Amino acid sequence: MILTDVLGSRVTSSDGRYLGRVADARFVLDQPPPGQLLAGARLLGLIVSPHSAGSFMGYERNSVNRPWPWAQLLKWWHRGSFLVLWEDIEVMGPETVTLREGFSAYDPGLDGTGTA
Repeated sequence: MILTDVLGSRVTSSDGRYLGRVADARFVLDQPPPGQLLAGARLLGLIVSPHSAGSFMGYERNSVNRPWPWAQLLKWWHRGSFLVLWEDIEVMGPETVTLREGFSAYDPGLDGTGTA
């Protein structure tokens, strides 16, 4: 499966409750192996938006606020969005992503503040 298969997919809880759509994916870079220059990217989790499956276009970075009207529109459009970690994904398919019971919802911002 490739990332474009998952973007826009419905996200549900383990009991079938609709939570939103996959708006983006969050990757982390691990340390490069000894003797290599590039690090490998690893999927950390998915960004789930209850209102839109569209991209954040970088505005999840909390310090990005210009141009002002566009930043405000995207923040409103993606209100209630959250990051769900890879470990909390029970089933991931091309049309639906199901989260495990007791999943944690984290703040989608990149400022490192923790949970949503």
